[in-house]
Amino acid sequence: MLPWKRVLRPLAALLLAVAAVVVPATAAGASGTAATSSGWNDYACKPSAAHPRPVVLVHGTFGNSVDNWLGLAPYLTSRGYCVYSLDYGQLPGVPLFHGLGPIDKSAGQLSAFVDKVLAATGAAEADLVGHSQGGMMPRYYLKFLGGAAKVHSLVGIAPDNHGTDLDGLTNLLPYFPGAEDLLDAATPGLADQIVGSGFLTKLNAGGDTVPGVRYTVIATRYDEVVTPWRTQYLNGSDVRNVLLQDLCPLDLSEHLAIGLFDRIAFHEVANALDPAHATPTTCASALT
Repeated sequence: MLPWKRVLRPLAALLLAVAAVVVPATAAGASGTAATSSGWNDYACKPSAAHPRPVVLVHGTFGNSVDNWLGLAPYLTSRGYCVYSLDYGQLPGVPLFHGLGPIDKSAGQLSAFVDKVLAATGAAEADLVGHSQGGMMPRYYLKFLGGAAKVHSLVGIAPDNHGTDLDGLTNLLPYFPGAEDLLDAATPGLADQIVGSGFLTKLNAGGDTVPGVRYTVIATRYDEVVTPWRTQYLNGSDVRNVLLQDLCPLDLSEHLAIGLFDRIAFHEVANALDPAHATPTTCASALT
């Protein structure tokens, strides 16, 4: 039997994820105003010669287009990027908590949103930056929905590229009759992320990447949601896998913090978006 601590840790992580989107709910309620006033989701923005591709931010499970990006979006807009974010994976009657619908359908929503951004900006390609499910889901778009022709780079922050076992919690599902069917029916976006799901089997068959796209994965060894954390990494010829603690051993960020406010991770995102002008990411990067 698993120790109670081992079982409760991922449940606590799930509650933290819910809290993370509830606390700033007032910002989400006025998402368009809050975002546009800071230059984010501004469809009048035209990419510069220095940053010719718009950046599309893809939130994680239980997230939304504003709350997930209150840290990273302003960080990028202040550096001259045209930045956009979308909501996807909505379930009927469930406000604010998105990323719960079938992931293949969510990838279709991303496809339509990228087309909208490219049409507004006049750019030929976009860069994608996603947290958690938002770092993995775009790979379906790239692989099966023609996204590779429209995307230059994908940066995944703590992405569940090969699924998660939630510190072993998902191993308990077979011991509860009907639990897996209920999970799949009620929140298919969660079921799709479990190690060995049909969705992930299809996504990763034949290789993790597609030609023509640059991939970056930024992980933390303290991730308690996407576990084991090494399963976040991708294999491929144009992949850079980064462990946060290799950049700054003092960084204790876990799954939520790395995407919400970790400026060392943000600095590495900026490096991935503009590798020609990258600067070393260290503990001091938190001050920039």
